[in-house]
Amino acid sequence: MTVDPGGVRRAGRGVRAHLFLLAGQRPGVSHTEALAAAHRYGRAAEAAGFAGVWIAEHHFISYGVCPSAITFAAHLLGATRRIAVGTAACILSNRHPVAVGEEAALLHELSGGRFRLGVGRGGPWVDLEVFGTGTERFTHGFHDSLELLTRWLSGRPEVAGNHRFPFRAVPVVPRPRRRLPVWVAATSTGTVDLAARHGLPLLLGLHADLAEKVELLDRYARVAEAHGHDPAGVEHASAHLAQVAETDAEAAGLVGSGLPPLLAGTREYVRLDGAPAGARDPAGYVGRTAADRRSRGRRRCPAYATCCSWWRPAAAPRSA
Repeated sequence: MTVDPGGVRRAGRGVRAHLFLLAGQRPGVSHTEALAAAHRYGRAAEAAGFAGVWIAEHHFISYGVCPSAITFAAHLLGATRRIAVGTAACILSNRHPVAVGEEAALLHELSGGRFRLGVGRGGPWVDLEVFGTGTERFTHGFHDSLELLTRWLSGRPEVAGNHRFPFRAVPVVPRPRRRLPVWVAATSTGTVDLAARHGLPLLLGLHADLAEKVELLDRYARVAEAHGHDPAGVEHASAHLAQVAETDAEAAGLVGSGLPPLLAGTREYVRLDGAPAGARDPAGYVGRTAADRRSRGRRRCPAYATCCSWWRPAAAPRSA
């Protein structure tokens, strides 16, 4: 993890370190080995004192070989005793929100409350064709999916559908004893606004730097307050890249050699519109990222992980 440079908001006392499990397949590694390694990291995170782990979900690409974050989370919950386990994120555009809600409530009960549900819109990938949900659901259906999912996890005894998912009122079984939170993966202001209107916490990935994340959190706070929510009570998550090494130069070298082959897997995304997908120049991206880190003058501590840090944004003042 890195120490924030001056001029950006520092995390408050409520920050907790979590581990992000990509389950990426590196060259020469099988799917089985990639999944087993991710599972070992999850168990090691508990032994090392991390507060939680989150598992990514991808389809049909080597960049991440876990197609069901909920299934992986269930297995890891059974192999651990203390740590929280979350999804970062379940692709809601591919599934019926009630099915996701039922599985989330089930894992919450079986794990003693250790499961955390994170969901995302996903991308315009071939997944939509394979699972039969289509581009219209991806483009216009995320709000309706999220609305139904949050009602299902609200603790109500019965829930009926909405205009996109019409069905008569049915009992919620198993019924959550209290409202279960849902984290929303956000890479755009539109998704930030949607989560803020519902008062739902954000999952902020590696797509944005610290300054951009501050802007997104400031926007979230404004929209949440306008819709009657207290942003100070919302615990967001943010992913950051860290590498164990004795020196900055050694850390940059390890990341520069190890990360591009993994990022190359994003080229395997297949867009429905036929446009190119994924990182066109993984090595260049990593080089620019490392240079940006060095130019900001951050001090580094020895911790290898992509981790999720939690904070209450309204209580995190800007530093001078």
